[in-house]
Parts: sequence; structure tokens; C-alpha cells
Amino acid sequence: MSIACCCPVLECVYCLACARWAWQKCLYTAGHESEHWGLATVEEFEPVPRLCRLILAVYEDDLHNPLWAPPGGYGINPDWVFLRRNDQETQGRAPPYMIYLDHENADIVFAVRGLNLAKESDYAVLLDNKLGQTKFDGGYVHNGLLKAAEWVFDAECEVLRELLKKNPSYTLTFAGHSLGAGLVALLVMVAVQNRSKLGITERNRFRCYAIAPARCMSLNLAVRYADVINSVVLQDDFLPRTTTALEDVFKSLFW
Repeated sequence: MSIACCCPVLECVYCLACARWAWQKCLYTAGHESEHWGLATVEEFEPVPRLCRLILAVYEDDLHNPLWAPPGGYGINPDWVFLRRNDQETQGRAPPYMIYLDHENADIVFAVRGLNLAKESDYAVLLDNKLGQTKFDGGYVHNGLLKAAEWVFDAECEVLRELLKKNPSYTLTFAGHSLGAGLVALLVMVAVQNRSKLGITERNRFRCYAIAPARCMSLNLAVRYADVINSVVLQDDFLPRTTTALEDVFKSLFW
């Protein structure tokens, strides 16, 4: 048999090997890695639906006349929205976000939207990373998301400081989905490290709820900040279970 005749066979074997690798990384392994985790209590899970609605509200242009409200609405008072930033205002350095004063729950909520599939700037943030590229507090973090988090912190530090000063009994909660979840996970770490700039001494006033976050930090940091960061991942969430190796495949497709 000639070498030329073998080429299609080799291509088929290669494609099957790649498909098996992707299946194990994204589906099979993902479905089993958390099956023995403990269940969250009612009290622990209580804020999640409320914060998910807040994150969805960031997608609306006019919260007084919403276009995509879920059944039952967003469950928020539009007049309590203190600040909003769109794509133009963030200059593509971070996804759009808003600050909401939740007076019913004594909470200042910093909500960040998820990945916009039509925005090249969002892909630029997500793909700006190499394994072991960026160190933070004794561990490693996603380079692009850390740069985005630091930009947001610098941009809104004074605003948050004033809100915390006016509401000394309120907690500060960061919440985001997908790309925004990865951003808030690193943003709360930056905030905790620089809490004196916010006029806060107590670490327990910070909270973070990352809904289906991109993988953005090393395990030692995830453990160290577990008292602050709550990661919510469903069994079929694709992005949180995407490994760094698979991100390299994405880079080869988009760049």
C-alpha cells in the first residue's frame, strides 16, 4: 500500500483522537468531577437567583421599559441603580456592568455581564493568557481578566468608597456570569488586597458570586479566597470546564 493511500486513514485517526480528547475534557470528565461535592444549604444558595436576575438586568438598555425581562421581572427597583457602564464607556477593556444599591438586603452589588459573542474585545480579554504568565498573591491568575479587573477597580474605586462610607452596614457583592464571572472573581481579590483604598478593614464585608466563570486562578488561590468567592457551576456549563489547553485551540481558530 502506498503512503498516499495511508494519509486519509491517518487523518481519520487524528480526527477521532481529537474528538475523544475534547469529549473527555468538556463532557465526560466535567460531568463527574463534582459529583461527590457537598450540597449547598438554603441560606448559602438564597442570593444566587436574585443576583442572576441582577446580572441579566445589565443587558437591558432601559430598566424602566425592559425588553428581555424573565418571568416575574428582574426583582429590582430601577431607581436604585446607581451607575451603569456600556461598551463605549469601558472602551472594550471590560464587559458592561452596573452598580446597584440593594437597600432591601443591605448590599452594594457590582454586577458584570457575560461574554458577548459579537464583541472582539471580549475575545481579546478571554484569550489574553498563557499558562504561568501572571502571578498574583502567591498564585497564578488569568492575565487578560486580571488586567480587566484592575482597570475596573481603578475606574470605580472612588465610587465604591463613597457608597461604602454612606452605607457602613452594607456588604459589597461582586456578581458576574461567564466572562464577567471570571472578571469579578479577580476583581474581588484585587479589592480584598486593596481594601484600605475602599475604607474597609473587615474581609467579611466582601462577597463574590461567579456564575459559570471562566477558569481564572490557580487552585491555591481558589482555596485561599473560598471564604469570599462562591462559584456556581452547572454540570453542563462549557466555559468553566474549558481547560487552558482547550483555550489554545480557540486561539488558533480566532487569531
